[in-house]
Amino acid sequence: MQHLGARVLRASVGECVISLPYSDKVTQQQGGFHGGAIGALADIAGGYAALTQAPHGMEVVTVEYKINFLTSRQGGELRATGRVVKAGQRIMVTSAEVTHIADDGTETACAVLQQTIMPVPKSY
Repeated sequence: MQHLGARVLRASVGECVISLPYSDKVTQQQGGFHGGAIGALADIAGGYAALTQAPHGMEVVTVEYKINFLTSRQGGELRATGRVVKAGQRIMVTSAEVTHIADDGTETACAVLQQTIMPVPKSY
């Protein structure tokens, strides 16, 4: 996500907010944010939220996710807020909401995601 320009705005226990500015790196042929970029942003926000509640020394990986795209926008930035719904020992469930923030400050819901995360041993 660093290559795309995403950055963590804040992280706390069970929550993470990430922003992604509009650029030609994250758009599709019609000029809107690409679904792949929206999905990646939501996946990472949920994953980072889960990581804040993972057992010590563990990493997390996504097992699956379901995303609903609500609209596509141009300009401004996307903001994904990931939250832990349930932090279990073997699996974790998170959700993420992706909002478009226009240059004038107008906010529009773009996507919602629910995912299953699995803690795994840190291997590096």
